This record gives sequence, C-alpha cells and structure tokens, in this order.
Amino acid sequence: MWPYPPREGEGKHKGGGYSQAREGSLCPESVGRGPNLRVGGGFSEEAVLSENETGRHSELLTVTEDLIRRNAEHNDCVIFSLEELSLHQQEIERLEHIDKWCRDLKILYLQNNLIGKIENVSKLKKLEYLNLALNNIEKIENLEGCEELAKLDLTVNFIGELSSIKTLKHNIHLKELFLMGNPCASFDHYREFVVATLPQLKWLDGKEIEPSERIKALQDYSVIEPQIREQEKDHCLKRAKLKEEAQRKHQEEDTNEDKRSNPGSDGRWYTDINSTLSSLERKDHLQPADIQEHSTKKLDTSEDDLEFWNKPCLFTPESRLETLRHMEKQRKNQEKLSEKKKKVKPPRTLITENGKALNVNEPKIDFSLNDNEKQIILDLAVYRYMDTSLIDVDVQPTYVRVMIKGKPFQLVLPAEVKPDSSSAKRSQTTGHLVICMPKVGEVITGGQRAFRSMKPTSDRSREQTNARSKHMEKLEVDPSKHSFPDVTNIVQEKKRTPRRQSEPKIIPNEEDPTFEDNPDVPPLI
Repeated sequence: MWPYPPREGEGKHKGGGYSQAREGSLCPESVGRGPNLRVGGGFSEEAVLSENETGRHSELLTVTEDLIRRNAEHNDCVIFSLEELSLHQQEIERLEHIDKWCRDLKILYLQNNLIGKIENVSKLKKLEYLNLALNNIEKIENLEGCEELAKLDLTVNFIGELSSIKTLKHNIHLKELFLMGNPCASFDHYREFVVATLPQLKWLDGKEIEPSERIKALQDYSVIEPQIREQEKDHCLKRAKLKEEAQRKHQEEDTNEDKRSNPGSDGRWYTDINSTLSSLERKDHLQPADIQEHSTKKLDTSEDDLEFWNKPCLFTPESRLETLRHMEKQRKNQEKLSEKKKKVKPPRTLITENGKALNVNEPKIDFSLNDNEKQIILDLAVYRYMDTSLIDVDVQPTYVRVMIKGKPFQLVLPAEVKPDSSSAKRSQTTGHLVICMPKVGEVITGGQRAFRSMKPTSDRSREQTNARSKHMEKLEVDPSKHSFPDVTNIVQEKKRTPRRQSEPKIIPNEEDPTFEDNPDVPPLI
C-alpha cells in the first residue's frame, strides 16, 4: 500500500496512473473517456477530464500569494527574494505564479500534494532541488529551463511514460534522481534505460551509479529501448480501460444519488387512494415518522462511510481525489451537525424589568469596595497585561458597570454617587482598575429616595448666598463708631515752604481812581 495524503476540492485532472493493487478503501473516479495515443519519438498519453463528461466542476487548488507569504516567515514574509520555500501538504492541484514571484528560489518542497503536471517552473534558473514526491504526476516535462537543477525527487507518483526522462538531458547539473514508487520503476531494464539516457546522473533512487554499470547500459541500450516502449504502451492501454470502467461506475453512482435525493424522479406519480386517515391521525403519525427518518439518515450515512472505506480499489490519481471528496463531504456533514447542536447563549440580564440593577461578575475577577464619608472606591483586579482599550467603564448614580473583553461586571452601590465627578485610573504595575465615585447629599433607601432637604439644590445655594451677603461686614469711615487711623497722617513729611502760588489777575476797573488809561498798553483779555 502506497501512502497518500487527504485532499479536498474537485476539478480537472490529466489521466494515467499506477494500476498496482493496494489495501484501502478508495473508489477510483473517472477522469476521461479514453487516451489519445500518439506514436513517434516516444509514446505518450493525454487524457483530459472535461466538465461535460463528468458533470462535476470545482475550483482547482492553486498557489496563491497569501499561501506563499504565510510560508515565508523566515524571510520576513518577503517573497521576491525567497531562496527556500516549503509548500508540502497544502492540497495544491496546480502549479502557478511561483516562477514569477520567487525567481531566486534554490530549494522548493512540493511533496504530498495533488499536482498532476509539472508546469510554470521553467523560469527558476537558480533552482537546485525540487521535491515533487507523493503527487499525481504522470510525465516528466517542462524542466529544461531549470539550468541549475541538481536533485529531482519524484518518488511515489504515477509516471508510466519512462521515455519522458529524455527531457532531463538538458539539465546538465542533474546528479540525483528519484523515481521509486512509480509504475515505470517496475518495468524490465528500468534502471539500465535511465542510466544510459542520462549520462550526467551520479545517483538513481539513492544508489550510486558505477562506471561499469553505465558502460554496460550503453552497450545494451539499443535492445532495451524497444522493450521499454512496449511496456509503456501496455501500461497506457491498461490505464485507458481502468478510466472507462471508473467513469461508468461514477455515472452509476451519480444516478443512484439523484434517485435518493429526488424520489419519484422517474416521472411517475404514486397516489394512495385508499388512505382514509384523518388530519389529526396524520399529525400524530408525523412526528415519529420524522424521528425515524432522521435516525435512518444517520444509519445510512454511517453505512455508506463504512462501505466506502472497506471497498478495495487501485491506487490511482482518481482514487486519491475520490478519497478527498469523501473526506470533505464527511467534514461538511459534521459541521452542519455541530452548527445545529450549538446553542446560542441568551444575553445576561443586567437590569430587571422593574428597573432594578443586578450584581454580575461574568469575568470572574477579584474586587474590593471601600465606602467612606466622601466617596466610594472600587478596585478591580483586571488582568495585568490586558490592553486598556478592551475595558469600558460606565458609572451610573446607583450602580457601576465595567465591560472587560465584552463580559460585564456590574455592582450596585450602597449610596448614590456623582457620575460626572467620577474618575477611573489603571495601575501601570499591577494592572488594577481603580474607580473613584464621589457621593451626593441624598440618601438612598431600599425602594424610595428620602432626601435630607426637600428643596432643590439651586434654591438652597441661592439662600446660602443671600445669608452670607447679610452678614458681610462693610468698611466704616465714621471714627465715632470705629477707631480708624488717620490715613492722611500716616506719612510724616518735613514742613516745606509752600510754593508761591500765582495770584489771580485783577482786571482794573475804569471807576478805580488809580486807573490810568495808557493807549500804548494793549487791553487785557
């Protein structure tokens, strides 16, 4: 029994394969109506699966940029300068884009995938090692451009066209080749043909090639080559018969599935005219029938699964694909069942219908509450390394709510607080969250609020202002009531002679006896 990987997806596939019987439970799947034989310079087979022939279609799993970046962490996710890339066990069915995005590759691991054809690697001029083991490859091709290729691993594939190794003559640096596990490895004179065809080889299937072995292979090459071609032809004819048989079985299976999923699809209607059950009786019989049908489906599914895995088949590319299809189908069924079983948790009740807040600690964190005369302090032992953006604090007059990673912590407060004056701080060392909530003047009882002062806050503050203004002392200047110092005599200054003040000008009157009217003197204004 040859190892093979589980895969998913369904799509086009190029035919040919290994017809060796193996243990297992895989059913071969049809991939074409028959081979197209071409003779001349070598025997080759091409069988392409068309969507119209099989009635199936699914997108091929190819190499994407995201897939390469995820496997390029050792190179800081930079793909253009990659020298080594590992894409094994990725269920890849077709090679694309690698020769455009990763031109500096030296080592490429593609083992254990579903690759059916070697393509889009000819531009990798620096490639030294290519591993394509455990794939669905049936022909060696498109490697002429890999000028530095030194090691090629094609272990456990479906290569039946041994003459296709002639394309490796252009790879002058090729030293190691692995073809074990392929149909061509069971051909007579297989090793002699490869040794004589590729003179640059040093190792074949892990065994060193001796100079005497090469000389003998070259001497017998003219006899060996026709025998290899005959074996290739027999293999391809046998493969064509297997494809036709697999296609026929596949069509039968599809027909049976359609009949199961669509009862009465033969175009005839069946009516029970003798049915006299009343509607009530029908309802009574409906529920147990549904339960029985559900249990029958489960039994049918398990039986089909056992039948699939216990059914022997050949190891072919189609059987590997069929295994993947079956496993993917089972996985989807399991997901559907698990989705049905999942019960969505109802949202936690934080406030009852009556408007009463409840105490909730869904994050299950430790806390302490300190109640003094002026304020209430809540200390929450929040996780030390948790980002503060994941915490949301909501302070209400009668309770405080803290959302920690979407989980509510709610605590009813023993007294009413001022939300606008509250503050929340977090310790940088311990990560604790401390919420300080100042109290208000009201006193809260169990159901009703009893106020110390029934007057509104604004009226009370106005009265306090008026009372303060009445008792305010004003400045008195009457010395009889209060003994105030004489402000004018605070500073003692030396007596000085007063400045001579200008005497007021006296305008003479004409009636004055001493008045003399001098015409030369201008009149006083």
